[in-house]
Amino acid sequence: MIYFDNPATTFPKPNCLSEEISKCIKFYCGNPGRSSHSLSIKSAEKIYDTRALLAKIFGASSENVIFTYNTTYALNIAIKSLLKPHSHVLISDIEHNAVLRPIISLSRQNLCSYSLFCTDGACEDILKSIEDSITSDTNMLICTHCSNVGERRLPIKEIGALCREKGITFIVDGAQSAGVHQINVHDMCIDALCIPAHKSLYGPQGLGMIIFNDDIIGKIIIEGGTGINSLESEMPDFLPERYEAGTMSTPLISGLYESLKWLTDIGIDNIRAYEEELYKTALDLLSINKRIIVYKMNSYPGNTLMFNIKGLPASIVSSELDKRGICTRGGFHCAPLAHQKLKTGPGGALRIGFSVFNTKKEIFSFYEAICEIIKEYKKPIIN
Repeated sequence: MIYFDNPATTFPKPNCLSEEISKCIKFYCGNPGRSSHSLSIKSAEKIYDTRALLAKIFGASSENVIFTYNTTYALNIAIKSLLKPHSHVLISDIEHNAVLRPIISLSRQNLCSYSLFCTDGACEDILKSIEDSITSDTNMLICTHCSNVGERRLPIKEIGALCREKGITFIVDGAQSAGVHQINVHDMCIDALCIPAHKSLYGPQGLGMIIFNDDIIGKIIIEGGTGINSLESEMPDFLPERYEAGTMSTPLISGLYESLKWLTDIGIDNIRAYEEELYKTALDLLSINKRIIVYKMNSYPGNTLMFNIKGLPASIVSSELDKRGICTRGGFHCAPLAHQKLKTGPGGALRIGFSVFNTKKEIFSFYEAICEIIKEYKKPIIN
């Protein structure tokens, strides 16, 4: 099997991940923070160690690392806890539904208004579009770091500096960039970074994180037991307990700790360089065939590539590749704004993305399969 659906979730995972999850379940999976016995204490220690490692990687304080269900939950919590009533929100024109849908919902409830800033051009063009879109009511900007449908990467350090200057809360969707690009919430003036475990951090599914910058305390979104201050009727006013009600996912968090150590041993910069080489190889091959349309937002490489075969729906191409043992994804990838911008058409597009476990040999095999499909479907199915 050749697995190129890494933008959805990386596969395979490093062996240390499954080994630690199994070890946790078998030997130390007590309820963290709820008891004083050794299993509970061991679980709490493992969770703390994972917080500390995430804080080190992303330039934050360990208590500001909040565990959630996934990135979508992280974004919802960050947005809805930090949004001031009746304010104006800026989002980019390539946002995932994890940002777009909550903002549209809040605007329909008359809790905010919003507008899109343009991501075309160089850094200064993007910053100008943001500045031109700021109103007296703007107090939040949310944007992706890297698009999930292409190689577009936004200048979040410069955007963060602008937001800090203007007093605007800055939330970053790091779903596609965490583990691939260096991110420091302090240096980049990010108020809340929302990331998944299961993508380029090579961790398990069902786990996400919000990494807050210092002194960010928002409205309470989730309420319940925290294991501390049990006689009080309100949630704590300090992190991380303010946002973490209920039992933590100790097995998943323990597995993430091991995958993070594995990741840092290889080096984020080394992984990015390797994946960009794979991207260049795939782009060069796909650009040979005149029946293939490659959708590009930038001239620089990334680790995600989107294309169509003229006359063939992306769903059929993906199905044909699956028959040949190649995993890809066709469709709209939960990112309608980006597809509108790229004009991919009514069926979306086919997406491939690379991880550290992929090889150039797999890319050549993939391209051979694409050529076979083109020969098999000589007559277009769609115009």
